[in-house]
Amino acid sequence: MSKTISIAAPKRNFLPSDFQLSTWESVLPFFEKLSSLSIQNLAELQQFCISRSELESYLSENFAWRYIKMSCDNQHEELQKSYQQFVNDIMPNASIYEDAWNKKVVESGYADQLPSHGYGIMLRGMKKAIEIFREENIPLYTELSNLSTEYGALTGGLMVEIDGQEKTLQQANAYLESTERNKRQEVYLLVANKRLSIKQELNELFNKLIERRHQVAQNAGFDNFRDYSFASLGRFDYTAADCFEFHEAVAQTVVPMVNQQATKRKEVLQVDALKPWDKAVDPWGRKPLVPFSTADDLLTKTIQVFDELDPFLGNCLKEMVKLNRFDLDSRKGKNPGGYNYPLEESGFPFIFMNAAGQVRDMVTLLHEGGHAVHSIVTKDLALNAFRNVPSEVAELASMSMELLTIDHWDIYFPNPEEAKRAKIKHLEDILETLPWVATIDAFQHWIYENPAHSQAERDAKWLEIIARFSDNITDWSDLQEVKTNIWQKQLHLFEVPFYYIEYAIAQLGALAVWRNYCRQPKQALEQYLQALELGYTEPMKTIYAAAGIEFNFSKAYIAELMNFLAEKIKNLEES
Repeated sequence: MSKTISIAAPKRNFLPSDFQLSTWESVLPFFEKLSSLSIQNLAELQQFCISRSELESYLSENFAWRYIKMSCDNQHEELQKSYQQFVNDIMPNASIYEDAWNKKVVESGYADQLPSHGYGIMLRGMKKAIEIFREENIPLYTELSNLSTEYGALTGGLMVEIDGQEKTLQQANAYLESTERNKRQEVYLLVANKRLSIKQELNELFNKLIERRHQVAQNAGFDNFRDYSFASLGRFDYTAADCFEFHEAVAQTVVPMVNQQATKRKEVLQVDALKPWDKAVDPWGRKPLVPFSTADDLLTKTIQVFDELDPFLGNCLKEMVKLNRFDLDSRKGKNPGGYNYPLEESGFPFIFMNAAGQVRDMVTLLHEGGHAVHSIVTKDLALNAFRNVPSEVAELASMSMELLTIDHWDIYFPNPEEAKRAKIKHLEDILETLPWVATIDAFQHWIYENPAHSQAERDAKWLEIIARFSDNITDWSDLQEVKTNIWQKQLHLFEVPFYYIEYAIAQLGALAVWRNYCRQPKQALEQYLQALELGYTEPMKTIYAAAGIEFNFSKAYIAELMNFLAEKIKNLEES
């Protein structure tokens, strides 16, 4: 594949090249200038969209850097203030203009003359945004943005002491792969109790978020925040009913396979009871896999993996290295989790994660690297609206990359047996992913359909839902409080509500991409990149079709892909 990367950031035409945002007043003249632009013909409408895209891309990147710096050092007061200034000062004022600009485009009289490619999707989103916009929700959004940052501040500072050394919770999780069962139990309970030490604060924070989100939905004329979210997230391709069908399909199709997996693990470990701290260790008693030594080593190896799959992919990460777009180490005062943050104006994204030496960290960087490639191949699309892909497409890019690279994992594991172990572990983890996504998604549906629930009702519903989608082998006796509150580790519930079902949809898509790759590697990789390059210029189903796969999460399709996955695991085990 002879693809090249454009390096230079686009020149500004609407904003001065040296413009720097300081306050709302500093950028207000450009908002007013854009609002005053006349639209008397199709060309002027297109120019308005281009100028708007430039302004919004600048603001998006400015906000991105504030968020990135804050999440890299969440104990730094000035970085917190910088982020909050944007949330409290810029966002509320900008949102009023955004609604007016949407109306200006839709009501211009020339919108129906815009090319259907790209603009059709953009206009569909604008019309929905106009429909649900309410000015009284602006201060609520500001409050919600501020509240959601409290989750990272509360959890990012949690530390435990292991063997006389202070560890982040991410670093502590590496001990769950220890072949010493007592050590695993000790560390699991240390981490669990540390999380439980803030359970009340997290419950109170979640209550505030639920209350305000429900108010946002009611202000916009919706019965609940779930229905509002489907509208605000632009879910034109599936409904809440489809999600419920997915939940049922997972319960019937995947959970039995997870039960088989847990039964086998218990037998191989030869334990009387399979405990939560027995789930990550190698059941055969082999030492934990170590795919890298340091964060730099992880990055170097991942670039090599991308290079081997296709040199273009490796070059994407190399350009990001030149621009210093990685923060991979786990450390105190850093937000949990990982992300690829697109930088709308300069085009090259930033990857953030908490590497602690595990296979999961390796997979995380492959995953975020898939997002990064997606950001880079769409960065030159004409409008930011064309680049802002829905999560179901974004996660297809990242989850497919995990699987497309699997034949090159010998770079992390020169020992063939270790490489095989890593592959089996990852494929088995996919089996665990779908039920966990169903668990979190079903929980969110209930939470926002019943916003006035009590703490006791929430606890009971969580235990009911997790029982439906978990194996029935793992023994949680004496761990009821841990099990009841384990949902609190899922940051999406606090920071990005209803952003989770996408992982399952995309995981199924990624399995289908990989199945194609196993049959015709060159064609499948080309189709994958062609789908990514579309950004959000076509409907979701068209983008999936461009990748050579179906947009489908029916029971029959899930069963088909699970059979493919089971066959791959079996072949590896027997090889």
